[in-house]
Amino acid sequence: MRTSAPVTRVVLVLAKAPVAGRVKTRLTTATTPTGAAGIAAAALLDTLEAAGAVRDAAVLVALEGDPADAQRHDEIAAALAGTVVVPQRGDTLGERITAAHEDVADTFPGAVSVQIGMDTPQVDAALLADALDLVATAADAALGLALDGGWWALALADPRRAALIADVPTSCGDTGARTLAELRAGHEGLRPDRVLELPALSDVDTPDDALAVADLVPTGRFARAVADALPPTGSGSAPLRRPAAGSSSASLRLPTAGSSSASMRLPAAPGGLPR
Repeated sequence: MRTSAPVTRVVLVLAKAPVAGRVKTRLTTATTPTGAAGIAAAALLDTLEAAGAVRDAAVLVALEGDPADAQRHDEIAAALAGTVVVPQRGDTLGERITAAHEDVADTFPGAVSVQIGMDTPQVDAALLADALDLVATAADAALGLALDGGWWALALADPRRAALIADVPTSCGDTGARTLAELRAGHEGLRPDRVLELPALSDVDTPDDALAVADLVPTGRFARAVADALPPTGSGSAPLRRPAAGSSSASLRLPTAGSSSASMRLPAAPGGLPR
């Protein structure tokens, strides 16, 4: 008789079906709605591949929209086949994040979790595994700040604690800082000294962001989609800017020595770049 061990680690992916005109609309300053949706589809596929490669972890996808209407719908359907898919619930982003974490807690009782979106296709399985290891052993929560002032990942020893950040304003320049402050505010089950930081990453909102992240993962689906959809220079007189080597948007920013996240390991790939 074969038995299955209980799931103790979950990667939660908050995603939107990449339908033209409904995703990555800020990219349409440099490409078409279809091109923007193609970039989003590639980002989602790379993200699901990384999540699925995390050892001993289940993947739960909280999905908005119908993937049958999406770009690369056959590939997305195949990638979702090995995951648990639930619909997003709630009116605000905070409500949808809370509901998705409740779904994790209900589906996989007692599991630790790490939540990501589909805007950081440079993430890899090693970085996600590190986040899960952190909240399984040394932390109550860990937050990955984004270089634009938001956040890209939230790891929790108890996924239901996500409800504590439901009312933090999103899409603001200080959303990440305010989220971290709320997590460290002394709530039950979240000791301030056990709320740590993950490495900061750049997420993809603008054409310049897309080019910078594509440079980090030049062999992935995302980089190929960016090359297909975004010309090396924008239309008109404003060229798309490729950040100079060594700039904060061209590379992952390591925590400073002595910071709470200094022990986190960044993924490596040939040439010293993240995956």
